[in-house]
Amino acid sequence: MKIEWYGQACFMITSENGTKVLMDPFNKMLGYELPEIEADIVSTSHEHKDHNNVDAVKSSFILINKLGTFNEKGIEIKGVETFHDNESGAKKGKNTIYNFKIDGLNVCHCGDLGHILSEEQVKEIGNVDILLLPVGGGFTVDASNANEVRKQLNPTVIIPMHYRTKALGILGLIFAKVDKFIKVSGLKSRDFAELNVNKENLKEYEGIAVLDYK
Repeated sequence: MKIEWYGQACFMITSENGTKVLMDPFNKMLGYELPEIEADIVSTSHEHKDHNNVDAVKSSFILINKLGTFNEKGIEIKGVETFHDNESGAKKGKNTIYNFKIDGLNVCHCGDLGHILSEEQVKEIGNVDILLLPVGGGFTVDASNANEVRKQLNPTVIIPMHYRTKALGILGLIFAKVDKFIKVSGLKSRDFAELNVNKENLKEYEGIAVLDYK
C-alpha cells in the first residue's frame, strides 16, 4: 500500500489493487491545501470541520462515519468509540478510531483522540501494524499521552499527525512540534515523502515515519 499525508489528520491510502481510502479530509480553514481528489472510501472520525470535509472528494465514494464493523471493497474496517477529550467527551465530544485491514496489514487512524485508551478500547481496536497518531496536543493527546497510546497498541510503525508545521502558520502555535513526541518515545525516526509498505517490508520501517504533507 501507499500512504500519503495531506496534513492535519488527513491521509490517503492506496491499496495494492488501487482502492483509495481517504481519512479525515479538512476544509480551507487550515494552512494545508487539499487538491481535487478521488477516493473509493472516505472515513471521518468526528464532525469537526477540519476532519469531515467530504465535499473535497470529486468522485462517488462509500462514507464511513459510524461505529461498528464494515467490509467495503475487500477492506475490513472497525470503528471504535473514543473521545475528543479526557472527560468522556464532556468538552469536545466523541471521536471514532478506525482500524482498517488493507493488504493484510492493520492501519489504525486515531482521529482526534484526546485520552489514553481503556483496556476495553485497546481490546476492541485489536492488532495494529501501522498507527496514525495525533501527537501535538492542544486539541488531542500531547506527546506524553500519545506515547502511552503507542505503547498500548504496540504498532510496528507510527506515523505522527496533528502537530505544528510551517503550513499552519500562526495557528500551528496551538500544537507542539513532532520532535517532542520523537524525544519522548525514544524511538528512531525517519522522514519520507510517502510510505510504500507491505507485509514483507513492514519491519524495514519500524519506528516513527514522519511524512511530508502533500
